Amino acid sequence: MSDLNRKPGGLSRRSVTIGGGIAAALGIAALGVTVPRLLGKHYRQTPYDDILGQLKDRDAAARLGQAATGPAKLDPAGLARNLRRRLERRTLADVTDSDLAQNHLVEVHGWVLPETVVLVSILAATQN
Repeated sequence: MSDLNRKPGGLSRRSVTIGGGIAAALGIAALGVTVPRLLGKHYRQTPYDDILGQLKDRDAAARLGQAATGPAKLDPAGLARNLRRRLERRTLADVTDSDLAQNHLVEVHGWVLPETVVLVSILAATQN
């Protein structure tokens, strides 16, 4: 029966259909990976993207940092050096767990937060 669907020297309809289905599935998978990156929130580049890149929402972190510092002016480069030492070879989640275990907490407008989260948020506030 496959000889009836095959043109001389060509591919069968079944092979073309399966190949087309595979190509369509690969295309959809590629879009699923690419589209969120293209449509997601993009932030302007800063010298501190290695630190700020660990935040899920920079805008929320910047609001927290603004609440923590108020109108005070801080040295972002010094703050970044301190944070890089803390985060060296560790993720923000690991450092946050360590802050909690060592009771390194900061109160910001009634919220008690890990110290490193507040410091990263202050750095985010300096970059907005």
